[in-house]
Amino acid sequence: MIDSLQAALRVAGSGLSAQSARLRVVSENLANAQSTGATPGADPYRRKTITFENTFDRVAGQDVVAVKQVGEDQSAFQVQQDPGNPAADEKGAVKMPNVNTISEMSDMREANRSYEADLQLIKQSRDLISMTIDLLKGTS
Repeated sequence: MIDSLQAALRVAGSGLSAQSARLRVVSENLANAQSTGATPGADPYRRKTITFENTFDRVAGQDVVAVKQVGEDQSAFQVQQDPGNPAADEKGAVKMPNVNTISEMSDMREANRSYEADLQLIKQSRDLISMTIDLLKGTS
């Protein structure tokens, strides 16, 4: 029984790690939501994406989640007219990052909820292990 609970701890721990990475990517996207190119006509910050995969953890004997790849969103940049901007081209157009703050906030909330669920699972598993040890020792 303890082995099953320890495996649950490892699986939940992998979830914490994955959601931490997801939150880091979201925070980078939000921080750069207005980052234009450094020179006229240059491309601005490109939104980062993260993908996960199931991997087999031999120690736990379980499938766990891991970050597969941090990539870049290839969707088009928005263009704004801002002739005074240092990144504006000869027509006054500035390429803006392809970051949608509403989508990022939604992704952040989802990652936060997943992280909290993994924390709760770790807490519950730890409590059950502790209760089992107390029972085996003859105390309650």
